[in-house]
Amino acid sequence: MKKTIPVNELTTTPLSFEKYEQKFKALADEKRLQILYELCQRGNTCVCDLTEMVEMPQSKLSYHLKILLDAGLITKETKGTWSYYELNADEIGSLLSEQLCCIFRPNIKPNGCC
Repeated sequence: MKKTIPVNELTTTPLSFEKYEQKFKALADEKRLQILYELCQRGNTCVCDLTEMVEMPQSKLSYHLKILLDAGLITKETKGTWSYYELNADEIGSLLSEQLCCIFRPNIKPNGCC
């Protein structure tokens, strides 16, 4: 059963952490963090190059890439037979949104958040 957190004084709607759960679960793995780091450093990268960078067979890499894709942390573009992955900078940047930041810093006034 999913719980909804009571309305907080900074919002007018009940808070749900459901949308963050998948993202943080995706980040809770060393190999996926390494993949994100490589994409951050290199930008748009072919899956064939990623296998060498993270020293992982393509089958295992595909598993990790799917988790990152499903969480919206990366994007995928197919060119011919190859898939290219890129960091979703907007999504990464919004993980500690003002709303979430304020929830975890309750002593800060609404206009003093992040």
